[in-house]
Amino acid sequence: MTDFALARRNMVDGQLRPNRVTSAPLLAAMGELPRERFLPDALRSVAYADDDVPLGNGRFLMEPMVLARLIQILQPQPEDRALVVASGRGYGAALLAHLVKSVVAVESDPSLATVAEKANKELGLSIQQSVGALEAGAPRLGPYDVVLIEGAVRQVPQAILDQLADGGRLATVVAGSPGALGTAQLFVKDGGIASGRPLFDAGTPALPGFAPPARFTF
Repeated sequence: MTDFALARRNMVDGQLRPNRVTSAPLLAAMGELPRERFLPDALRSVAYADDDVPLGNGRFLMEPMVLARLIQILQPQPEDRALVVASGRGYGAALLAHLVKSVVAVESDPSLATVAEKANKELGLSIQQSVGALEAGAPRLGPYDVVLIEGAVRQVPQAILDQLADGGRLATVVAGSPGALGTAQLFVKDGGIASGRPLFDAGTPALPGFAPPARFTF
């Protein structure tokens, strides 16, 4: 039987700390939150592997190190309002719920959202779960101080950038060309304009959708 508590400690000490994850509150949250509870029973034994875990239908639970670094660069604060896009089975949203005031999670797959809601309830976490198009975010409940897109995207939709409060931060992986690594990026809104900068390479699988808008050719 897998010793999940030991696996969590090994994840923190062997995957996170050596890879520039230094935030004490984040390390504490990842050392406490049972990642295995956000996976099907058949996959719980690989919950703490240093890789993306396939969930089917083109969806993955993001590699712990990449997810941790994305959350860290958001610099979540106790009074922040957070949005998690493509929240899947709820792990990233649950981590942020330990770090910020409120979390809204958007998931397009109702079955994944249902699993996330069940896990949140069992763990006593207050997260507002929404089912809808990932590219749309959750504008009705915004604006947000931090936005996490939990997967790689081909392009960050303007509709989601518009939901950032001034001074707000968005982190995601922007997918590379086929066969190439993607790039983790941080977007910051200043004076109503959001601009991004690359941070580190990441092989995170691309989420369905999020294609750049079609361009006319002549």
